[in-house]
Amino acid sequence: MVWEQELCADWMSLLPQELWELALCHLAIPGSHDAMSYCLDISAPLVRSESNTFRMLDRFFSFLTRPAICSWATTQEWDIVHQLNTGIRYFDLRIARRPQDTSDDIYFKHIIYTTSTVLETMKEVASWLEFHPKEVVILACRQFEGLSNELHETFIQSLKMVFGSKLCPRNENLPTLSSLWASGYQVLLSYDDQAAEKHPELWPAIPYLWANQRTAEGLLQYLDREKETGRPEDFFVSGLNLTAGRIFIALHPWQSLRTLTLQNAQHLMDWLREQQPGPNSSSLNIIAGDFVGLVHFCPLIIALNQKLVQLKTEEH
Repeated sequence: MVWEQELCADWMSLLPQELWELALCHLAIPGSHDAMSYCLDISAPLVRSESNTFRMLDRFFSFLTRPAICSWATTQEWDIVHQLNTGIRYFDLRIARRPQDTSDDIYFKHIIYTTSTVLETMKEVASWLEFHPKEVVILACRQFEGLSNELHETFIQSLKMVFGSKLCPRNENLPTLSSLWASGYQVLLSYDDQAAEKHPELWPAIPYLWANQRTAEGLLQYLDREKETGRPEDFFVSGLNLTAGRIFIALHPWQSLRTLTLQNAQHLMDWLREQQPGPNSSSLNIIAGDFVGLVHFCPLIIALNQKLVQLKTEEH
């Protein structure tokens, strides 16, 4: 079942006024894991980081490997604008340059490369933000592959041109919705590379808690253990996404990451419903998932923020 979630397009602007002065890293924010995998190019080469063994298999048995890649590397079905309209405000973006590409084009990746370039996609995001002036997105550019120092600089300058004055600088300590609205900032751009250090418009890497588990039980046990250690002071992501190893994939060719997600969705959503955002050590912040339109994901996370309103009411 696909949930009707268009009303989430402006959820930040519709939050109760009591939450406008709360640090953004203390709100519950829906996120998209491997956000751009909906447009993987099935004919593209494997990314550089894949093993030589897998390359050999893919070279001679592509009739087996390519359907498996399509089934297990695809984590989202909706495009970036649809995800924004659904309520997603954190995007996990894996960045790479295609091998032997003579242009400066940068793509997304997840085992293989995407059809869409990064700048094409970022322009779509910037255009969407023009029509939603009180919504704030967190773009996490990470796991870079194939970019030289020079290309990093060219890429960063292009991103700065796309978003311009919408970029919130990293010296904005614990930004709130109120402070972001007052300054016209709508984009927190996290850039997980040392090239970001000399650009005050870019934020450092955001920790992503990845369980690397195939079952809901294993994933939730991992996240509960992490909660016991205490949350970071700033932004962090709890990955509510499952992972299947290659042996499991080989033994279950009729399954996919989509079926695995749906099989475990109810258990994951039941756990999520009980969580609490805020500054406490066991609180959650960004929650990222797969196939965000196929389960009751974004509305459930957004609704967690009502618990903060209740706490403020009780304090007074």
